[in-house]
Amino acid sequence: MPRVTTKGQVTIPKEIRETLGIEPGDEIVFEETDTGYTIRKHEPTTAEGGDPFEKYRGSAESDETMPERMRRLRGEYPRDIGSEAESDVEGETDA
Repeated sequence: MPRVTTKGQVTIPKEIRETLGIEPGDEIVFEETDTGYTIRKHEPTTAEGGDPFEKYRGSAESDETMPERMRRLRGEYPRDIGSEAESDVEGETDA
């Protein structure tokens, strides 16, 4: 049975966190009911009640994979690993 610490903190059992989809950093809401309180995960909203991420949906549409996109954004270029590995092996046999 979870206990309240001197700081008012309680550990939510793993089964309940998984059921509610609660992860570290999530905000939760305690709602008063006729029989006590319920706990639920608080979904982020704007002051108007909308989804704060809606304006960003689809802004990164691309046929690139995430690693390809990150290399492009960083100015990196894919290297040819196959030829690099072969030259390393050749260099080892010459030594």
